[in-house]
Amino acid sequence: MNRRILGPFVGAGIAAIVTGAVADSRQPGPSLTNVPAANPKAAGYAPASQLSPEIRQTLVAQGSMPLENPEGIIGWYGYENDTPSPDNAALPQMVPGTRAAQTEAQKTEPDKNTYLVLKDQKGPDPKYDYGTHFLFQGHELAARNAAGKRLGYVTRINLDADTMHRVTLMATQDVTGAPIETIDGSTWDPFAQRLLFTTEGQNAPTYAATATFPSEVEDVSGALGRGGYEGIQNDSDGNLWIVEDIGGPGKQGTTARQPNSFVYRYVPMRPGDLHNGKLQALQVLDEAGQPVTFESQAALCAPDQVAMRTYGKTFETRWVTVHDTAVQGSAPFNANVAAKAAHATPFKRPENGVFRPGTGFREFFFDETGDTNATSPENGSACVAGGWTSIFKVVQRDPSADQGSISLFFEGSMAVAGLDNVQFLSRDLLLGVEDAGDTLHTQRNALDSGFVFDVTVDYSDPRNQPARWLAEGRDPSATIDSLNGGFGKNDGDNEITGVHVSDGDPSVRGILGAKVPNVFHDGWRWFWSQQHGDNPAWEILPARRGDDRD
Repeated sequence: MNRRILGPFVGAGIAAIVTGAVADSRQPGPSLTNVPAANPKAAGYAPASQLSPEIRQTLVAQGSMPLENPEGIIGWYGYENDTPSPDNAALPQMVPGTRAAQTEAQKTEPDKNTYLVLKDQKGPDPKYDYGTHFLFQGHELAARNAAGKRLGYVTRINLDADTMHRVTLMATQDVTGAPIETIDGSTWDPFAQRLLFTTEGQNAPTYAATATFPSEVEDVSGALGRGGYEGIQNDSDGNLWIVEDIGGPGKQGTTARQPNSFVYRYVPMRPGDLHNGKLQALQVLDEAGQPVTFESQAALCAPDQVAMRTYGKTFETRWVTVHDTAVQGSAPFNANVAAKAAHATPFKRPENGVFRPGTGFREFFFDETGDTNATSPENGSACVAGGWTSIFKVVQRDPSADQGSISLFFEGSMAVAGLDNVQFLSRDLLLGVEDAGDTLHTQRNALDSGFVFDVTVDYSDPRNQPARWLAEGRDPSATIDSLNGGFGKNDGDNEITGVHVSDGDPSVRGILGAKVPNVFHDGWRWFWSQQHGDNPAWEILPARRGDDRD
């Protein structure tokens, strides 16, 4: 049946559905109406999230949910018991205590979601049937042990299970016995048959982990490197595309920051080899054919930085090798330092990247978060240079090509800023969610939103704007944290992250970008995580139950 697809809206408060636009059989997509405005931020105000009326959400896990197999202070999905309740030391103090002891337990921020449909999965209860539908996460924050090491961990949400078996602790240590570092991004590598986890730390490992219980976690940064890695994504040739999020130094005493993070491609010696291969970084050539580098973007409003963020311009790209295990060996190395030395091109905190479905992995979209401060002169007061946020499009003849091109797809504004995760909802519809942060929330009097972009639309026309599918609220826990600076260890306002659309296919055919998503049908599911505060994980469903034809 023909269904309307979401398109751009013109002006605030206008429905995002373009009348008469229909989705053909190759481009399925839901109809969504624009949510007119973000939720405002005010002290003590904890508004509910608002979604497009065509969708609803259901809770699949929450931070206070106990793990079925606790280990030490790690006993809850989104909390560690580093601050026990004064009434019962076996339980964490999940909200601030008395006025004399304003503190609370460490919130762990379950992050990027990876959904898989797997058979014969086991857990700590040998007699229990855990089903076949699973959602894996790493945790971005953690308390420290006596040696000062953070106690990161990996969890599995068993979507078919009851509450007592809902969340399984998969691992707290790697195969050497070292505590797992805190984790940001994740994906499934069907060639290696491993979950891959990034740690957003230049001195922290990049991990490969089995999906079986208990998970065996291995440091693979001797080949993939260590960096401020966040988003990680396979292509059909077995390469891994990684985007990095490291803030750069301030420019001339302003809140504008120098681009300092790279887009990488790991090319294994053969698909699935996580120990032998080359790590490459993307290099952009300016209009004179010279590389855009860390140094060339040091000045405020650097010309090549501004040009790259100008609609209508296209630049040549090439991949430069920054590490080769056949030459430099397999000791862990700092990828950011190596990329700078190779004169690759850094961006303003790119956080996530995805392949456009149905393009044969020839189109790759990635976002950069920007400066997340309304006072940055690179927002547009002095120049438009990525201060708010940007989305770029990389085009190659095939995923392993050495050369290609890059162009600006979308440049942000105060209303659409600090984009974090991106994910395709259909062939043409790209989800993008904000992580603008408490400072920018206060400056613009608006909490984060989730948007959907139509990649066939020209956003250089200011009348075209992405549609808002989610105006995120703020739960009471995050509201309290924001008012009290997180009590020195927890974050403030809620953050949207982990937006994920997948049918859970663990084979090579299931790599994100290989199939055109058909969300709510044919097994396709849509998830997101609400970090900070109560740390819930949500599944998006159609507003009417009869529309879900899985």
